[in-house]
Amino acid sequence: QVRLVESGGGLVQPGGSLRLSCAASGFPFSNYAMSWYRQAPGKERELVAAITSRGEVTRSAESVKGRFTASRDNVENMIYLQMNSLKFEDTAVYYCNIVGSTYWGQGTQVTVSS
Repeated sequence: QVRLVESGGGLVQPGGSLRLSCAASGFPFSNYAMSWYRQAPGKERELVAAITSRGEVTRSAESVKGRFTASRDNVENMIYLQMNSLKFEDTAVYYCNIVGSTYWGQGTQVTVSS
């Protein structure tokens, strides 16, 4: 059974940092590209970053370039999203996803507020 569990969200001030994690299980993790998405209130879900099975970041939203970094650990079956210089507009629920699949985690809330 495929399972994706995000964690690490929270409340942070503008300019702060958070590191999101996604624990994956139930499939051969190291064979699959993974991605991070986010969905802000009243908006559609958008791609934040995609990372190949080998850990190369292949896609990254313009709005987060230079601030967010996606990575993965194929031993621990984890992907990460390091988020720096957070802005109000980064407030959203963040999800991990197996690229090309309909598998999603439950999401983790990130709120940027002063």
